[in-house]
Parts: sequence; structure tokens; C-alpha cells
Amino acid sequence: MKYIKVEVFVPNENKWQVIEGLNEKEILKDNGYDSVFSQTPVTGHFIPLEGSNPDKGEVGKACEVNEVKLEFRIKAERKDEVFRIIKANHPYEVPIINFIELL
Repeated sequence: MKYIKVEVFVPNENKWQVIEGLNEKEILKDNGYDSVFSQTPVTGHFIPLEGSNPDKGEVGKACEVNEVKLEFRIKAERKDEVFRIIKANHPYEVPIINFIELL
């Protein structure tokens, strides 16, 4: 079985919305355990550009957000489904989602 590690950066106050969206489809279920993920506090930085519709911050101004990096493992064949679930439950227009192939 092939696995992928997923990292997603999300504002701390929105993390449960993302986690619950993944749990609804049993994405975070692994070998007899449920809600299998870890989180690390991080600080996100960005400047929204003209034409963007930022959930946080203002166009043209630097923004700093208290975020968490959620990390979890998925079966490789569920990658597209996981991407859609995160996009549907994440507050950002363009969330940072990293898919890392595991050996």
C-alpha cells in the first residue's frame, strides 16, 4: 500500500472545520485509530495582491496569522479526494497543501 504525508497550514481557529471535514470521510482513520493527525503552531505571512479576496488581511498590506500545520498520512489513491475536502473546509482562497510521497 502506498501512502502520502499531507501537510496543511490553517488558521488555528479554523482547524476543527478542516479536521471534521476529513473525519466525515474517515480520512484520519488509520489501523484501528480515528482522528490520527499532529499539529504544530506556526506563523503564516502573506501580502494579498490586487484581485485576491483574502479571508484575513487587506490587499497590499503584510498579514501575519497564527496558524497550525496539520500533518497526517493518507492512502495515495485518496489524494484528490483529500484535496477537495481541504479546499471545501479551509477559509483561504489558496491554502498551502503539501503532498509528500512516503517510501
